[in-house]
Amino acid sequence: MYVIKVGGKVIDKNLPGVIESVSKEAKNGPLIFIHGGGNVVTEYCKRIGIEPRFVVSPEGIRSRYTDRDELEVYVMVMAGKINKEIVSGLVLRGVKSVGISGADGPTLIAERKKRIIVVDERGRKRAIDGGFTGRIVSVDTRLIDSLLGSGYTIVMAPIAIDGEGNMLNVDADQVAFKVASSLKADKLVILTDVPGVMINNEVIRTINASEVGEIVPKVGAGMNRKLLEASNALMSGVKEVVIASGLTEDPVRDALNGKGTVLRP
Repeated sequence: MYVIKVGGKVIDKNLPGVIESVSKEAKNGPLIFIHGGGNVVTEYCKRIGIEPRFVVSPEGIRSRYTDRDELEVYVMVMAGKINKEIVSGLVLRGVKSVGISGADGPTLIAERKKRIIVVDERGRKRAIDGGFTGRIVSVDTRLIDSLLGSGYTIVMAPIAIDGEGNMLNVDADQVAFKVASSLKADKLVILTDVPGVMINNEVIRTINASEVGEIVPKVGAGMNRKLLEASNALMSGVKEVVIASGLTEDPVRDALNGKGTVLRP
């Protein structure tokens, strides 16, 4: 069973190519396709007069700040527009598909971040209200198991739900690693806008989980989080993680053939 995660930059640049590539692989066995799409959310916020807000963590990671108004747009775009465009593209290519979010079931149970630490424009750290972003605490796989067992390819939007019924914006990478770990996936493929884990402009072709600690300080903030999550996933039973480019002609097949960075236990 494969889990494939596609980032927002790849969706912007190569969504038809990714859908075509996923459709070929989906015909070979169970598959879950997890997508981002933050740039599309930003576009629709601006269309209706909501100015998107971004914050920077002490680690230098820039992320969306989701208040109640932006959450409404986030859910509409992620679970609606993007999710259903992917489903319709797969159906057009003969793949039996269904689109869900993590709130369905529920599948992704999260806790809302009550406070977050950010760095302001003067470089000072301060705490602000966490808004409607969340941290996944558990994955209930019953809906996933049922849909996969019925022969569906699952397209999942990165939305979770908390114990109070609030829908939450959750990081799509986090969703992919948590879902793959819960299912002990054979492969987790992370498709990005870079060709893999790079040091000094060279792609590292293979990494063992034991080597992640020494590599993390040598890569950027976004990639180091991926590596740490990948290491945790491998220790949780995922057999292989591949971080590769989503911008090639057949990105899923390329990743499965080792064109990128392959992480193993």
